[in-house]
Amino acid sequence: MSIRKYSVLIAGHRTSISLEPEFWDALKQIARNQNTTPTELITRIDANRAGGLSSALRVFILKNIRNDSVS
Repeated sequence: MSIRKYSVLIAGHRTSISLEPEFWDALKQIARNQNTTPTELITRIDANRAGGLSSALRVFILKNIRNDSVS
């Protein structure tokens, strides 16, 4: 599994996120399911994170998958 850098614009500032392509694909799918864009979803996650953004995204995706599997 390789990690790729993805460039996004958050609150008017460009930043890069290091994620495995599988996590990036999952993030895009979650955004589609929530009728939003990946950038808007990342912005919401960024506003509520405690650690690094890439880690916060992975944890968000994991929690989302766990919640879906319980439903």
